[in-house]
Amino acid sequence: MNKATSTTEAVMSRRSIRSFSDKPVPLEILQQVMETARWTPSGCNFQPWEGAILTGEPLRQLQEKMRNTPPQNPQEYSWSDPEVLPECKARLQQVGADMYAAMNIERGDKAARGDFMAQNIASFGAPAVLMVYFPRVMGPPQWSDVGMWLQTIMLLLREQGLDTCPQEFLSMYAKLIKDFLGVSDESHIFFCGIAIGYRDEEDPVNGFDRKREPLESKIQFLGFQ
Repeated sequence: MNKATSTTEAVMSRRSIRSFSDKPVPLEILQQVMETARWTPSGCNFQPWEGAILTGEPLRQLQEKMRNTPPQNPQEYSWSDPEVLPECKARLQQVGADMYAAMNIERGDKAARGDFMAQNIASFGAPAVLMVYFPRVMGPPQWSDVGMWLQTIMLLLREQGLDTCPQEFLSMYAKLIKDFLGVSDESHIFFCGIAIGYRDEEDPVNGFDRKREPLESKIQFLGFQ
């Protein structure tokens, strides 16, 4: 995948990549992207985001620990509450159906679906993963700020020809990850991982058609002539 040459191209070419090549991610690019992302806006200039980027042996060791540990209970937080809204549940089911169809995995093939879901632990083969956490005192406005920071990072990475996959799934191992990184579970909440690397252009899971709601169903324009 070529570098994005405009913000629009970065937005339109970004997608959640679920199959990465093993090409390593240069440290200099990551440092440049993270340096630029410091200028993401945040309410009251709180800059709530914190993180660690792992690659190589540390990443392998952490992923091995996750493979050998059941998901934590209770969860760090719930990401599935919007499923109570029929329209949100329908969107979830649609993207799942399209993704598995691209891989020729039948709806009833629970083993194949389970195997694919388990690839979340390995971040779909991404050679680098950003682990994101922040102080528990941060409320919904600061969660939003972290989201803006992550979007900034993902678009800057597209500018460099890199791809990503946001992974709330990894919060199922939040305490394990924080312990591995030396981050206090008492003071900090773990939010997500961001898989970082170069997409496998040949894997159909990276090419299925994505769907979005039409603009008029989400946005009003008032007072314009």
